[in-house]
Amino acid sequence: MRSAKKLWHVAHASGLAYHGTMSAVTETTLYIFGLIALGYVSGVTGYLKTEVGDGLSAFAVRVALPLLLFSTLTQADFAGTPWKLWLTYFSAVIVAWTVGHLITTRVFGRDSQAGVVGGVSSAFSNLVLLGTPFMLGVFGQPGFELLSLLIAIHLPIMLMASMVLFEIYGRKGGGQFELLPFLRFFLLQLIRNPLVVGILCGLAWRLFALPLPSLAARFVDTLAGIAAPLALFALGLGLKKFGISGNVRPALVLSTIKLMLMPAAALAVAWLLDLPPLTAQVAVVPPRPPPGGKSPLIAGQFKTGQALAAHQKTNATAGAAITTSFWVMILHYLYG
Repeated sequence: MRSAKKLWHVAHASGLAYHGTMSAVTETTLYIFGLIALGYVSGVTGYLKTEVGDGLSAFAVRVALPLLLFSTLTQADFAGTPWKLWLTYFSAVIVAWTVGHLITTRVFGRDSQAGVVGGVSSAFSNLVLLGTPFMLGVFGQPGFELLSLLIAIHLPIMLMASMVLFEIYGRKGGGQFELLPFLRFFLLQLIRNPLVVGILCGLAWRLFALPLPSLAARFVDTLAGIAAPLALFALGLGLKKFGISGNVRPALVLSTIKLMLMPAAALAVAWLLDLPPLTAQVAVVPPRPPPGGKSPLIAGQFKTGQALAAHQKTNATAGAAITTSFWVMILHYLYG
């Protein structure tokens, strides 16, 4: 708590006191969800077709965002292995995933495969599309560098967890689990993911301390600079495709788990582990963004819970616009 008070005085002296920071939070929130809303309105009114959103999203995920991660990881100043940050975040993942799965199966009477969809919807956070612009807008480059440490292991761990549960609950006829084919498939999925490729290339470039030619740096900086706004607009345009249809109560409950329970669990663990102020805020804020396309993808693989996943994604995206300021306000009260 002493370090939090010290940070407060430093922030006040720099002209970044509470009201100034909350102003930045409000402006960043309006910017992020304003871009999403613009994309959504463009789709609803028919100004742009949803196929355009698919193309923009593909460009953002396959080109712009990997370059943003590459650029960040080559320049970031990391000190030590952030075990406490990872422990805080993934403790909240376990809590939200478990509660989401149990509520889907025990309360709403869905099967185990739909329970996996409910768990993914409750626990998977869109750290890249929504987390990146928020961290840059509110916490600056230091916050984004910490977020990058989460992103670096978030994708592999969540992909592995989803695939393992898919193997457990998705098998028909009680087929035998084969480890080597599963690991081969997992590794192929991992190395084919453009975001993972961007992360690995950035870490390798950093490890060998290679210089980046000025022309290459201009390409990287230009494309990385458009990554966040392009991805947010594409996300909003894609919401028209998912829409809202049925499963109203389960979707609302899963959205509440995502937006309220998961950040609360992360905050509890961060407090117990006595994380530094900035690290604690980075650990708590990322659990809040909605799941992006992961839960609808898992639902499509299981061929169950598609409407639930789509409705929950839409609800969580809208709800995140409201809950963002709430959680940042709580964090400022606790950490200054």
